Amino acid sequence: MTEILCAAITIFIVVLMVRAVLSWFPLEPGNFLSQVNRFAVGITEWAVAPLRRVIPPVGMVDISFLVLVFGLFLVRGAIC
Repeated sequence: MTEILCAAITIFIVVLMVRAVLSWFPLEPGNFLSQVNRFAVGITEWAVAPLRRVIPPVGMVDISFLVLVFGLFLVRGAIC
């Protein structure tokens, strides 16, 4: 059971990283990277949005995103 949970957390972290990297580039609607970005946002927004309401951005950096990634690394380190 823990192996499945660890794998799910790892996959979620990877999708978050893909979302972060793609947010740095201008994406044209309809191209492949735009679709990948839409998929990544759709999968991760449910976890990022509540933190974003509580933690304001610092300049251009979304700190809530970093808090989520850090928290997931801590959880994964504790159970895996």
